Amino acid sequence: MTGIGGLKDLTVSRGYLHSGAVPWAAALWLWLALLIATPISIWVGGADLFPLMATLGVLAQTGVTLITLAGTWSLARTAKVVVIVLIGAWGVEELGLATGFPFGRYAYTQALQPQLAGVPLLIPLAWLMMLVPAWAVAEAILAGCRERLGMGYALLHAALAGLAFTAWDLYLDPQMVAHGLWVWDNGWGGYFGIPWSNFIGWWLSATLLTLVVRPSQLLRPPLLLIYSLTWAFQAVGLGIFWGQPGPALAGLVGMGIWVVWAWSQEWQACKPSSGR
Repeated sequence: MTGIGGLKDLTVSRGYLHSGAVPWAAALWLWLALLIATPISIWVGGADLFPLMATLGVLAQTGVTLITLAGTWSLARTAKVVVIVLIGAWGVEELGLATGFPFGRYAYTQALQPQLAGVPLLIPLAWLMMLVPAWAVAEAILAGCRERLGMGYALLHAALAGLAFTAWDLYLDPQMVAHGLWVWDNGWGGYFGIPWSNFIGWWLSATLLTLVVRPSQLLRPPLLLIYSLTWAFQAVGLGIFWGQPGPALAGLVGMGIWVVWAWSQEWQACKPSSGR
């Protein structure tokens, strides 16, 4: 049954990529072009361009993610989930700024605009653009286990998605702190100056949002591709262009575990079952 279900998912994905190939491919290539252009533009125009290029990159990646969701989700369902994630992400960020929970004490600089109550509006979009691919990572890993897990599936899926999402922050936080987009009260210790509580907060928040949404019927291969490309480009960006080999290596391993695990499970789920 695992093989049949995997083939069905693969057929749906292929059908979507054929029927919606033009907008999806255009959005994907725009995002990749911006990723490639970011270090070039900063080399030519200076480090002050980083917030602008980061903003454009987030907007482009969010577009690819939403177009992928539209492959199997209705407009109403997509809009509902977008609203939940954006409001939820803004809310937890605002809570973090006001109280230090669940991430630790930090503050955004004025580099990212516009802001609402101290939270750049770009930040919830960044949550959306990577949380959705993280859902697909967890779903791929648990492919074929939904019936066996029963009511525990939703909790395990949310926990794994939260971990896959948090692995991205191994790249993100050191990079953005180095570029002056936000600052932490502690300037030492932890993970390259980032408190360990930050990663616990990321996991808790992402897990809770996933439990609220209960995502299903995802187009896994396109979303896994988005997650994998983020993993690869971030490793190159931090390791070569931003001079942060430590976070580059940590992110390469941290996200890489999820990349390899998800694709290997996806491949197994798509193989025809040999059993009766």
